[in-house]
Amino acid sequence: MRKPLLILGAVLMVTLIAAQLNPVVAGGKTHDVSATIVAVDAQGKKITFQDDAGATSTAAVMDKAVESLKSVKAGDKVVLTCKDSDAGTIEGVIAIRPAPAGKS
Repeated sequence: MRKPLLILGAVLMVTLIAAQLNPVVAGGKTHDVSATIVAVDAQGKKITFQDDAGATSTAAVMDKAVESLKSVKAGDKVVLTCKDSDAGTIEGVIAIRPAPAGKS
């Protein structure tokens, strides 16, 4: 009786630790978007961007990505990690990083 409880406890602990180490996976589905910054609203925590297909979107900036708003400006080429809602729409941007060199 004691051994199965220890195993169950260990599995639970590993699951909790894994969720803490990777909150993006624990928080839901995400996808990356290569984009050009059109406008930054640091006070409103929003970013307007144009993707590679030419579509322009505005999204809320969430979590640690808010700090990145200070270092980006219109015209910058970036990769945005977007958190998706259950409906498949962009819920918000959770990471902003510079586009790899050579990407347009």
